[in-house]
Amino acid sequence: MFIDDTIAAIATAPGEGGIGIIRISGSNSLKVAEEIFKAVSGKKISEYNSRTLVYGNIFDGEKRIDEVLVAYMEGPRSYTGEDVIEINCHGGFISVKKILELILTKDVRLAEAGEFTKRAFLNGRIDLSQAEAVIDVIKSKTDKAQEVAQNQLEGSLANKIKSLRLKVTEVLAQLEVSIDFSDEDVEDVTYKEIEEKSLELREEIKKLYDSAESGKILRDGLKTVIIGKPNVGKSSLLNSILGENRAIVTEIAGTTRDVIEEFVNIKGIPLKIVDTAGIRETEDIVEKIGVQKSKESIDSADLVIIVLDSSKPLTDEDLEILESAKSKKTIVLLNKIDLDQAIDETAIEEFVGKDNIIKISALKNEGIEQIHDKIESMVFAGDVKSSSNLVITNSRHKDALFKAYNSINDAIDGIEQRLPYDFIEVDFKNIWDYLGYINGDTVQEDLLDTIFSNFCIGK
Repeated sequence: MFIDDTIAAIATAPGEGGIGIIRISGSNSLKVAEEIFKAVSGKKISEYNSRTLVYGNIFDGEKRIDEVLVAYMEGPRSYTGEDVIEINCHGGFISVKKILELILTKDVRLAEAGEFTKRAFLNGRIDLSQAEAVIDVIKSKTDKAQEVAQNQLEGSLANKIKSLRLKVTEVLAQLEVSIDFSDEDVEDVTYKEIEEKSLELREEIKKLYDSAESGKILRDGLKTVIIGKPNVGKSSLLNSILGENRAIVTEIAGTTRDVIEEFVNIKGIPLKIVDTAGIRETEDIVEKIGVQKSKESIDSADLVIIVLDSSKPLTDEDLEILESAKSKKTIVLLNKIDLDQAIDETAIEEFVGKDNIIKISALKNEGIEQIHDKIESMVFAGDVKSSSNLVITNSRHKDALFKAYNSINDAIDGIEQRLPYDFIEVDFKNIWDYLGYINGDTVQEDLLDTIFSNFCIGK
């Protein structure tokens, strides 16, 4: 499906830079480029091989606009699957703007957000999961996130979905034959064969679905909240993790009165670290608001880091903090190990496992690496480090897999109850549709518009 009109947009970020790129895609791309571009060699762009950079100038009539390099990529072997022209001019606001305005006077319209990638999908060059991976590559916050996104862009998820849908097709074909040519003598054999395939399919779908939690963290970051009483070393811990003095550290209780948020990369995991006000009873109206925010931040946290002063016995406030984070992934840090110990570790183990208790000295930067290792093990549990790097990072994909998983469970229940093949067929057709929702085979046009509207104009 090739789109009739030709589109153009600036593909580089606005502002000053060495190079600015204007991209044109559509059947008139080459014609438009040859109208406004004159090569120093005197040749036309079409006289060069496709994908050759041609040096020359952009002209508006007799007026030269800029010195440029032009590349022509003949469809369907291009990003969009159509004829594509890319003009490399000097970076900055004026040159790229003038060239784009000139192009838009030549029966070319301004591209919509994500339209270049949308055309790549509509023209069959990539599937929808690969198209969505483009935005993940652009927005990656860590090397690991970029690696997973790049893996999906190259087709790892697309190929897996194709494989799963092929297995569903095989079961549907077997059900169709059984419906059309029913034979009581082979019914038990048929049910058994379908059940074996269904159990295998369910396991594969579940494995993909289970990777979504780690995938979401890689894509959006892990919201990590540091909580504890005043003066236990929360701000010192934040400074140690960040490697800079971001938070004010004093011996005065209540120094941190508001929530401080910072982004940090720990072993490939993007963490949005929130340093909160010390939790205690106070009459100070400003500090009281900060304490309330601290308590609220626990509810929205993916990971809670509780900091306790190991040189002092546990208090009721400490126990209240431990209780408030009981339902969360929690790490307890026993800070100030450079001082004499007075804390009761056994009481803490009633709230968190012994393995989740780490002794540190935030002031002397001791034990910080252990925190990094623990965060990595808690988030990934080893599965993201596999060589496949096939991880679900998109909530839309997760939802589709959840529905496919429910349908395969319904199908297995029907097989075990020896329901008529027609009933089981309905469930497998649902699985087919839900998996197709991921790669775009069964997606609706209005959803496509929503997905691609999150892209930048030039992509």
